[in-house]
Amino acid sequence: MSKRNTPQRRHNILALLSEQGEVSVDALAKRFETSEVTIRKDLAALEANGLLLRRYGGAVPVPQEMLGETVQPVSAYKKAIARAAVARIREHARIIIDSGSTTAAMIPELGRQPGLVVMTNSLNVARAISELEHEPVLLMTGGTWDPHSESFQGQVAEQVLRSYDFDQLFIGADGIDLGRGTTTFNELLGLSRVMAEVAREVIVMVESDKVGRKIPNLELPWGSVHTLITDERLPEAAREQIQARGINLICAAISQEQ
Repeated sequence: MSKRNTPQRRHNILALLSEQGEVSVDALAKRFETSEVTIRKDLAALEANGLLLRRYGGAVPVPQEMLGETVQPVSAYKKAIARAAVARIREHARIIIDSGSTTAAMIPELGRQPGLVVMTNSLNVARAISELEHEPVLLMTGGTWDPHSESFQGQVAEQVLRSYDFDQLFIGADGIDLGRGTTTFNELLGLSRVMAEVAREVIVMVESDKVGRKIPNLELPWGSVHTLITDERLPEAAREQIQARGINLICAAISQEQ
C-alpha cells in the first residue's frame, strides 16, 4: 500500500484489531507491504488518538473501562480549524506551533507539506510530529517545564526563539476578548509574546465558543494578531467586530466527510 494511503492503512489496522482482538507489528508490515518502522508510527498515532493500546510487538484494543476516561476525540470544529490552518502553510515554511489541543489537531496533516521546519515548546506536539511518516525538521525551545500548560516556558525558551525567524505562528487561546485580544488562564505570557515577535504572521486558532470569553490575563493584543481561524458558528456581530480591527478572519466549515 502506498505511503500516500496512510489514513486508509490506519483505518484497516483498526478493522483488523476489532476482528482479531490483537495485531502484531510484523504481521501488519507484511500485510501492508511496508516497514515495521512505519507500522510502529501508525500504532503510535492511533494510540495518541485513544483508538488502541500498544503492547510489545503489537497492539490491543482500548479496554472498555478506560474509554470514558482517556479518549478525548478531537471535535469536528477543531478538525475544520486545523485544516484551514494547514492550508495556509507554504512548502518549506518555518513555523511555530504552540501547545494546545487545537494547534495539535494540525499535526496529522503536516506530513503532506514538504520541507517544513517546525518549532514547538510542547512535548505532545513534538511527539506527534515525530510519528509522522514524512516528518518535518523538528526544533524544540527547551526551557523550564510548566505543568499547567504542559509546555516549556521561561528565558531559555525565549532566547532560543529569538535565534530564528519564522514565517508563521500557530497559537491557541483560552478566550477571545473582542475589545482587547487573546486571553489566557496561564500567567506565563512572555513566551507567547516572543513567539509573536519572531513570526511574520500570527495565526490564532480557537473554537467559536471561546470568542467573547473574558479572562483577566491578556496574552496577545489585537495589534499582534494577523489571522483568526475559528468555526462557522461564530455570530455575525462578532465577525464584524473582529474584521473591523483589520484581522483576517476565517470561519472554517465542517467537512461533509465528518
